[in-house]
Amino acid sequence: MKKLLMSFLSCSLLAATANAQESSSTAPATHTYEMTQTYDLAVPKGSKGETKLWIPLPFNNEYQQVKSIRYEGNYNRAYITENNTYGAKTLFADWDEKAQQRDLKLTLVIQTKDREPMRQKALENYTPPEKIIYSVDVVEYLKPTQHIKTDGIVKEYADKIVGQETNPLQKARLIHQWIVNNMERDNSVLGCGDGDVEKILTSGVLKGKCTDMNSVFVALARAAGIPAREVFGIRLGAAPKMSRYSKTAFGSADENRIAKISGAQHCRAEFYLAGFGWVPVDPADVAKMRLTEKKAVEDADVQAVSDYLFGNWEMNWVGFNHARDFELYPLPQLAPINNFGYPYAEIGGDPLNFFEPKEFKYDYSAKEL
Repeated sequence: MKKLLMSFLSCSLLAATANAQESSSTAPATHTYEMTQTYDLAVPKGSKGETKLWIPLPFNNEYQQVKSIRYEGNYNRAYITENNTYGAKTLFADWDEKAQQRDLKLTLVIQTKDREPMRQKALENYTPPEKIIYSVDVVEYLKPTQHIKTDGIVKEYADKIVGQETNPLQKARLIHQWIVNNMERDNSVLGCGDGDVEKILTSGVLKGKCTDMNSVFVALARAAGIPAREVFGIRLGAAPKMSRYSKTAFGSADENRIAKISGAQHCRAEFYLAGFGWVPVDPADVAKMRLTEKKAVEDADVQAVSDYLFGNWEMNWVGFNHARDFELYPLPQLAPINNFGYPYAEIGGDPLNFFEPKEFKYDYSAKEL
């Protein structure tokens, strides 16, 4: 049995959002979780050859920190890499064709802090600089990708939604509210959705899941000149603040604070304000709450959730990466992949169905410590 233990210690400076939060009289709530992932990869009928597995790992920043990571299994090799265009942290493992089992267990301890710049009034008097110059890493999130188009029908929608507004914060608010008012969650969509914004807007069927709706936000924001990106991640347990509006829509756990999270993947979004930094947003969860609680968009609770989720995230969730339409490393047979919110595996070049944990054979759980 091979084992590896690592500790991640953070010494990075807090971003402007965190500074604003710390100055508030009400400090953001913190949470600590132990997340366990177990894999016993199943070989589909007709597949044979080397097995390769890519697992998304959380990033470290001012609102989330991986305190420790440990993995063990009967793999040939296993290592952590960020060798891709988005720097998406990945645990890669492989097994040879004759392996009788393909086992891996991953355990992470993660600390998060509620991300609430709007609630902390850090953006109350926001005014953009007279001349905005974005850094090279931010400019990347103005560019289109295969699934995030910024011209054609996407640009037409963006122009109509923001109208004559010039303040990027207010433009982002208009886009968020348009999605809340016009899009609905569709539980029949596979996984989190494929986030093909042009297809969604062209079809006129304004429905989907989190990747669909939050990708619409990202594409419309970019088309309106605002850097924006998805954040792919997973819920880790109950949502103490948001549970007043829904006991299940935003995450849940049992009486021992243990959550079964094999199907808890969730895509969020954020946009960038010059002179401030990245701002959290999540119109998709407004739609999820509406469907779960069977409420109309005009309902007071829906509007309260919408207000909170523009500029705030309760952090019973952890983010993995911002990657869209990119190539994993080592390069799999299927490339590029749409996004990296789920584990990805191939056996002899044949991809496993990561949307079905029992078919892929993975099991995730988390416990709040």
